Amino acid sequence: MATIVLTDCFLSMGGTDYSANVQSVTLIYAADMLDDTAMGDTTHSNVGGLKGWSMDVSFFNDYAAAAIDAVLFPLVGTAVALIMRPIKSTVVGTGNPNYTGTGILEGLPQGGGVGALDVKTVSFKSAGTLTRATA
Repeated sequence: MATIVLTDCFLSMGGTDYSANVQSVTLIYAADMLDDTAMGDTTHSNVGGLKGWSMDVSFFNDYAAAAIDAVLFPLVGTAVALIMRPIKSTVVGTGNPNYTGTGILEGLPQGGGVGALDVKTVSFKSAGTLTRATA
């Protein structure tokens, strides 16, 4: 079993590589759980429903003209193409899959604590299918 330490994730947003601005990225692919428990059952039973995904990204903030704040601000409520993979410097393959989807930026936080890094943690919600490529 290979062990991977995330030190070089790739994140593209709208076709632009923002990897150098990312502190962390978490991609969650899930299915709705629909309760199909019947009368007489003693344990809940579920069946998988519609699938969806979300991506949480923590960006190191920058207020310069074409930097993170200026890029993210107009994306709130808007669909954008996203690509994420675990290792930027390695070719896409079975050990380094490429995840691609269109997501909608849910909101844009401002502010933080005294003495803390100015980090924007944002969530993208699925606006379509998530694909996983290994070639």
